Amino acid sequence: MEWTHDDFTLTDDPDRIDFAALCSLLWGTYWAETRGREVIERSVRRSLSFALLRAGKLAGFARVVTDAATVGYLCDFVIGEAHRGAGLGQWMLTQILAHPDLRGCRIDLFTRDAQEFYKPFGFGPHKFTSMVRYPQREPREESEA
Repeated sequence: MEWTHDDFTLTDDPDRIDFAALCSLLWGTYWAETRGREVIERSVRRSLSFALLRAGKLAGFARVVTDAATVGYLCDFVIGEAHRGAGLGQWMLTQILAHPDLRGCRIDLFTRDAQEFYKPFGFGPHKFTSMVRYPQREPREESEA
């Protein structure tokens, strides 16, 4: 699917993603700074991924890990620095939550600093105690930087 807003395009077509640009964008975040390129590519291809493009260049990104029926996990939501503050995040999240594969799903997310951004979209504390198991982290290889 594809949506347009001014001169921006949002697409769920992973073949339109420039992975070098995506790695650069994600490596600038606190949550993905150590992820290797191969891990990023695999995660994108096995998720419902959304690329925000301007003139074909990556301006933002988000992905949802989902079964497309009951549950989704929103993650890696980031807008490039040059495009922040223009309402693109709100527009992007509105389109993502309306996606046909996500309409009936409970959407989970984790954030340490953006709670206020997500609240107007109906996000709030989980009604149950949440638990998580983290994998052992492996440092990113220097050749990927």
